[in-house]
Order: sequence, then C-alpha cells, then structure tokens
Amino acid sequence: MHGRLADISGKTPLSEGWNLVLTDAGACASPSELPASARLIPAPVPGTVAEALEKAGLFDREHPLPLNDRDAWYLCRLVDAEAGNAVLRLEGLATLCDVFLNGRKILVSESMFEAHDLAVHLQGGDELALCFRALEPRLAEPGPRARWRPQMITPQGLRLVRTTLLGHMPGWCPEIHAVGPWRPVSLLRPQKPTIRDLSLRPDLLEDGEGRLYASLSIEGHVSEVILRCGEVEQAFERDSHGRCTAILKIPGVTPWWPRTHGTPYLHDVTLVVDGVEHPLGRTGFRRLAVDHGADGRDFGLIVNSERIFCRGAVWTTADIVQLPGDRKDYEPWLRMAAEAGMNMIRIGGTMAYEMPDFFRLCDELGLLVWQDFMFANFDYPKGDKAFNAHVEAEVSQFLSGTRLSPSLAVLCGGSEMHQQAAMLGLPERFWASPIVEEIIPAVVQSLRPDVPYVVNSPSGGAMPFSANEGVTHYYGVGAYMRPLADARRADVRFAAESLAFAHVPQARTLSRHLPVPAVHSPLWKERVPRDRGASWDFEDVRDYYLRELYGFEPDRLRREDPDLYLALSRAVTGEVAEETYAEWRRHGSGCNGALVWTLQDLLPGPGWGVIDSTGEPKPIWYALRRAFRLVQVLLTDEGTNGLDVHVINESDLALELDLEVSCLRDGRQRVVGGKRELSIEARSKNKIACTDLFGAFFDTTYAFRFGPPSHDVTVAQLTARDTGTLIAEAFHFPLGRTKAFHEAEIAASVSQRDDHWFLDLRCDRLAQSVQIDFEAYRAEDDWFHLSPGLTRRVRLHPRVGTAVDTVPTGQVRAVGSRRIIEV
Repeated sequence: MHGRLADISGKTPLSEGWNLVLTDAGACASPSELPASARLIPAPVPGTVAEALEKAGLFDREHPLPLNDRDAWYLCRLVDAEAGNAVLRLEGLATLCDVFLNGRKILVSESMFEAHDLAVHLQGGDELALCFRALEPRLAEPGPRARWRPQMITPQGLRLVRTTLLGHMPGWCPEIHAVGPWRPVSLLRPQKPTIRDLSLRPDLLEDGEGRLYASLSIEGHVSEVILRCGEVEQAFERDSHGRCTAILKIPGVTPWWPRTHGTPYLHDVTLVVDGVEHPLGRTGFRRLAVDHGADGRDFGLIVNSERIFCRGAVWTTADIVQLPGDRKDYEPWLRMAAEAGMNMIRIGGTMAYEMPDFFRLCDELGLLVWQDFMFANFDYPKGDKAFNAHVEAEVSQFLSGTRLSPSLAVLCGGSEMHQQAAMLGLPERFWASPIVEEIIPAVVQSLRPDVPYVVNSPSGGAMPFSANEGVTHYYGVGAYMRPLADARRADVRFAAESLAFAHVPQARTLSRHLPVPAVHSPLWKERVPRDRGASWDFEDVRDYYLRELYGFEPDRLRREDPDLYLALSRAVTGEVAEETYAEWRRHGSGCNGALVWTLQDLLPGPGWGVIDSTGEPKPIWYALRRAFRLVQVLLTDEGTNGLDVHVINESDLALELDLEVSCLRDGRQRVVGGKRELSIEARSKNKIACTDLFGAFFDTTYAFRFGPPSHDVTVAQLTARDTGTLIAEAFHFPLGRTKAFHEAEIAASVSQRDDHWFLDLRCDRLAQSVQIDFEAYRAEDDWFHLSPGLTRRVRLHPRVGTAVDTVPTGQVRAVGSRRIIEV
C-alpha cells in the first residue's frame, strides 16, 4: 500500500472486547503459546497496562510496580468486523510491539511515537493480538558509547529507544512505565475513489490574504474535487506528477490571534469529492516570525506583525497512568490555563506527543503551543539509519496530524541536550546532534515552513543556558535560590521554562488526598520534586524564599506554628511569581516571555504543578492569573530612584483609565498619594515615577532612611474611568511583608445575580493573601491582597455537582491574622 489513507474513509474504532494477559519476558513467541490458564484482565483501548491493572485493583499509582520487565498481550476477537480488505490503523504502540492477525505476525513496531497503516484481509471473526515486549532487556543491551550521561534519567539505554521519558525520571515524576496501545486502534475500509496523503497548510500573507495550500492523491475516477474554507471554494488541479493540488485564497481574511491579543478566529475546512462533503476540521490564519534583534541575541515571537509577550506553563500529561488523548481529558486543564490568562503551553521533550484534540482545543482557546520533539538530555546516536528513520517518521506524522492548527507556534528539536553537554564541560563541537541540527529541521521546512524552528531549548548564548541570549531555562529565581533582583540582572530574553517550586496545594486537596503531617511525613516528602543527586529539594527552594520575603526561619516555624508555615508556604510562591513577572513585563524589560514549570501535578501533593492532580488550582495559579492580566499595573522598586508605576495595555483598544497610588501607614492611614487620568494606546506600556503623581519627594522605597518609616505598604489601583471598575492592583512592601501584617476587620457577604453567586469583601485595613474556602464553590480569585476602603466582588464558580440554588457558605482568612470570618 502506498501513502497514508485519509480519514474521510469509513473508520471503525476497535475499542471494545480487549483483554490483557501478562507473561514473563519472552515466554511466548506467538498468541498460540499463551497458557490456557492465563488470567484475562479487561483492558481499555486506547489505554495502558497501568490503566487496565489499576481498574482491576492490581496497580497503585502512588506505589507503582515496574511494568517494563514483563510481556503484555492485548487480545481481541473482531466479532463485528465483516470479511474483506481493510486497513488496520495503529496510532501508537508503547513501545516494542509485535502485532499478530490470526496468529500471523504482521508488524514489529519499535517506536512509541509512530502510527502504522497495515493492509489486511479479514476473514470474519478474526483474532487480533498485540504483544508489548518487555523493554527492560532492550535497555540493558550495550550500544554506541555516549559522550555524556545525564543524571536525571535512568536507565541510559533510553537514548536508543523511541519512547517517553515519563516514568524514568526519579524525583521528577512517579515511576509509572508507559506500556500498551496508548493511542487508538481502528479499521478503515478503503472505498473508490480513495484519497491518500492529504496535506493541508494555512498561511497569512503580509497583505492580509489568507491562503490554504492543499494536496492529495486519488485512486479511482473522480470528476471534481473542491477545497472549501468558510464560504470560499477552490477546485483541485492535477500536477505533472499526477498529484492534485489547490491554493485557496481569502483576501482580507479575519486572522487568528492568541487569546491575549485578539480573537482566535477559526474557519471550517471541507473537502468536496463529486458533491460529497467531508469535513476536515477548522483552521485559522496567522503569520509567525521570530525577532532575533539587531545583534542576533534576542528571541521575540511575532504573531501577525505584533510582538507577543508569551506567558504560560509547561504541560506534563493529563493523567500519568492513562496518558489519554481525548478532548474530554485535555479540556479541563487547557481551560484552566486559559482562565489564568496564559497564552502559551509548552510540550517539553521529556513528555509525549499529544493527540490532535489537544491542538484543536488550543486553536479554540487561543493558546499558542511550543512543541518540543521528544528528545531530551541524552547524547543520541549519530549515523544510525534505523534510528534516523524512526525520527523522520515521528516528526512527519506529528506535523501531518497538526496540519490545520494555527496554535502550533514554535517547533523545537528537544530539551537540554546542548545544556547537558555544556554543563559537563564538553566543548561546543560535542553539543551538536544531526537529529536536531539536520534531520528534524529538514522535515519541518518541508511540511511546516510557517512555524519557526528552534534547535534546542535552551540555546542561543555563549553557553546554551545563558539567560541573556536566545532561549533559556531560567531558575536563578527558583532552583538556584538567587535573590528576586536576579530576574533583572539575568536579562532574560525568553524563558521556555522557569520558576520551579514545590507548590503547596489547597487545604481541601491535602485533607482528601494527602492527610499526613506536612513536611515531616515520608509520604509528603515522596511527593516533593528533587533533582537526582542534589543535596536539596524544591521544598528547600520554597523555604528559602519564605525566609527572604517573610523573615521567618522555616524549620522553626513549621514546628512552632505549622498552620502559619503552610499558609506562608502557599502564599510565598505566588508572591515570588508576581514580582518576577512584574520585572519581566515592565516598561524597559528585554524579556519576551516566560513559561512556568509546570502546569499540572502528576500526584496530589507539593509538586511543581500550578494545578494539582485533582484539577484544583493551587494558590500559585491565582497569582499567575493576576500576573498575566491583559491590562496591568505594576510597581517596581528602583532603590534611591524611588518607586515606578508601570501601566500595560496589551489589548487592541485604546483605554481611558484612572491610576491612583497610595502609601499607607498601619495598612490604612494614607500618608501620601496621587491620582492621574491616563489615555493608554493599544499594545503600549507607560512608566510613571510615583513622585510625579505625588508632586513632591517621598521615600516610597525607604531607601534613604531619614528617620522612622512612615508607611508599610504602597497600593497602586487601576480603574476604568467610565465605570469605576477595578481592573488591576499592585502592592509594594518597603519594610517587608511581615511588617504589614494586620488584624484586619473583614466584612464578607454573598449575593446572587443572574444565576451567578458573588462574594463581596471589604476591610478596614490591608489584609494580605486573603483565602476563600468554600466547600461547594471555587472563587474566581484567591490568595489576593485586599486593600482598605474598596469593596472587592469575587465571582464564585460552583463545583461539580453543586446545584445553582445552593447558597455559598465557608470561611475567609488572611495571612498574618488569626481571625476567621464565617460566611
């Protein structure tokens, strides 16, 4: 069979009737050798061995057993499949798999990341068997000598096998091995005419014309093939090679934008074959470029001629056991990312490729996708023809599967290969790999020339991890425990990952899923991420900033006041993130974007994720939501130069705003302040010195220390002039946050409007890190500072299963106060 069959043919998923049998490695060469007494375990397809065992009560994701040391047989009788010719489509087999039809081996698959179309002849009542061979023996085989060995991934033999690194990074993720038919298995029935090798690529020209390039091959007689996009149609024509091509043009097309900068507008795409319509999905038109600056050191993503500040997070997986790929699995996570104001998600090279539904959702939500290919840290083999063929196949298939997605914004050869070599002291000539320097970019140029390619992440500087050139992984603030000022000193251009902490989940998550003493319990410590071989973990990192920002000794605090320790631990990572993003987004910053590590946890506990594994946002998620605001006000401490106010308008509309800055003593008494009306142009930033608002000198940063301090907090508020609605706030603590702890009187009440519930909050003095704990509702904002004299209205989102007429009840607290407000 030549060419991949287009999905417009009839497609029957083979998802029912599968059973799993586990045997010793190599015990059975074919299905006929399986013992009659073997236990049959019902198995979902698509799915994994871990998932099937978990559903049967035979696997515990919190204490996983190894799955790479046995053979796993998936058996299915195709009772409903009619006899005749068909195509067996296997979209993903993890990882070494023999495929049998009626006892005859028809495929040996050696890559988790490749799909296979197999021409088969069915007899009726056929038996399909998939044998996933034990990976452990293959990993133990000797291979070509590696020039370096990464510490974080085990075993080293993984560099020679095309499989995910998830489950093989001790300290980073649970050791749950990916085994099984993790992507769909289906039957296609070729019909005449037959469409093969369908290729589609959207583009947006500088004059505003949208173009959709298409090509395909046809077997059988066809009178007319038409490509339709929205209301525009274009007939295909045969070229000199017998291939059909079309270029559909839409002058003045409505472009697709990332959600922070416009509307992610999509157009329906349809293939019409002799009058029969075949929907192909939706696409958007956008134009991408990377600005490297006059000196070649910069990295700024340009979308539709606009420079975009990219903010978001690194994706892990929707479920570490199931490795699912359906819309229903992706949607909760991606909607939470969008709700937080993110405009970019990165799929890193240590993870796995996601299904087209992931990209369709990102298309709809306006989330740009930075896609690493699945290469990370290792010294991969050079000149291995079989290995290189796998690379070309997986890259080609991934790009073909995401052909219509405007959200695909950056393609990257992989993660930390250059960095790993450089940090081990190897000279630059050893960093390069033909895979990411030659093989992958050639395929990208052929199939997706519209998407910028980055050779590796990080890369671009004198050292690949240099923050002030190209793409970096920035952990100066974070893992390396540098002061907050390092975020400016490092001169970050673009951080493809940053700000890793052991973020503490909300109390409700811990009480239900990890009810053990925080920090002290071994089970708690198992969930704390760490770098293999390091003498510290990411809880130590968080504790460092707790000490820096609040002045408490963490080890003493968690003994003497564990509740306060946990409250400060939840608050501090958000405070660090807000200050760091303020630095990166301020007027005059050279930073073009930064993504946090990571979006979601893999198990409940103090992991890297800003959303815990149950789907509940952590306090850090709310902080990022504030840091990522489209229209924003920031305060930056410029030392003896005073306090600067930065106003940002990333929207495509000019805005009329009011800015007010107040310096408060004891969190409530205004000692100095100023107000200004602002007309802010679209896509613009303004910087204003606080003294310009006050009309005279005032030591806002307490830099000169002439006498006792006169205030403990400065509050900047940005409001809409026509409605008085609060748009954004910023806070600065010249004496530190602990000096601004107050026993605030907080008034709280709930009200209902248009079937939505709201919580109104008002206080007599500053309340820091206000926490809203409602059992049946999740607050739209949480862990925020509440300034005095202004009623703050917070929408309450009902949790799953909550009736619309359920009256919200719960508690409100503030860090630094013992008071509990019952609502």
